Amino acid sequence: MRRIDALSIGIGVFATGGLAYVVLQQAGLDNQTAGVWSQVLLVGGLIGWIVSYVGRAVGNKMTYHQQRQEYEEAFLKKRLEELSPAELAKIQAEIEQENQSQM
Repeated sequence: MRRIDALSIGIGVFATGGLAYVVLQQAGLDNQTAGVWSQVLLVGGLIGWIVSYVGRAVGNKMTYHQQRQEYEEAFLKKRLEELSPAELAKIQAEIEQENQSQM
């Protein structure tokens, strides 16, 4: 995430809190109650975001992890395509030999 993205998100959250405050006031709540409820909504949103972040981090569904996995798969695929048939046969024989020795 770039610095400008983080600043934009921060300003957006601040603006959302202000908008929630104004909407709650227009709905008939007094200043203090509208302020409390707008804070409750923002804290609830923050807690929801943290829970989703932890879930993505634990489940390895973060953007970096996915990009790294795709890069590794592309790298290994390219290396496999570069192998000559003789080298490929040699590697397959080694794998079969390891599988037989493990059984």
